Amino acid sequence: MTIKCIIVDDEPLAVELLASYVTKIPFMQLVGKYYNATDALKGVQDSAPDIVFLDIQMPEINGLELSRMIPESARVVFTTAFEQYALDGYRVNALDYLLKPISYANFLEACNKALQWFTMLHGSDSKPAPEPTSIFVKSEYKLLQISLDSITHVEGLKDYVKIHTEESQHPVLSLMNMKAMEHMLPSSRFVRVHRSYIVNKSKIREIERNRLILTSTEVPIGDSYKQAFLDFIAG
Repeated sequence: MTIKCIIVDDEPLAVELLASYVTKIPFMQLVGKYYNATDALKGVQDSAPDIVFLDIQMPEINGLELSRMIPESARVVFTTAFEQYALDGYRVNALDYLLKPISYANFLEACNKALQWFTMLHGSDSKPAPEPTSIFVKSEYKLLQISLDSITHVEGLKDYVKIHTEESQHPVLSLMNMKAMEHMLPSSRFVRVHRSYIVNKSKIREIERNRLILTSTEVPIGDSYKQAFLDFIAG
């Protein structure tokens, strides 16, 4: 599906940065850029966006006030340089909250969260929404599409993750943390078994006391993740 979005910020450089991010994500479509709340309200009425990337500190009408004027059909992702607004942002039911300077990895995570939200929403009226068959991740200045069926496991390395697949001997390295990776992967198929590992359930060949034997490697099971993993397997 395609998600329509607009960007609202009184700083032109901030608008152009987010606009450049949008062009790199295949399922996102930018339908408007606005530099004040008045124009943004008209833009929301004209283009009916799904997502509004909204700065909080703006003259006349700030982002929190503007968010209350936006129709419920659109979700808000706040963008601000001030962390103290986070709680207020969630009080108005924001989909996400991005702290400036906004990295592409964090922006992509918010967009993937939006994709999951609207996929579930549009599928709830008739039948359960189908799970995604692939994910998009940034690696070496490229946006790569990776089939979920091909992923054996994900390994965390500080601010990076290594996505191991059956298709290649070399993992895909992406600037992203493990928490963001967990949000991107369907919880019905993938489970975190260690602080540094997420595994694909279908790739597990054997389960031993403190480790998993996958198709081509072994992965430890962390003590704090063991019960959740056993519940996942039982379910």
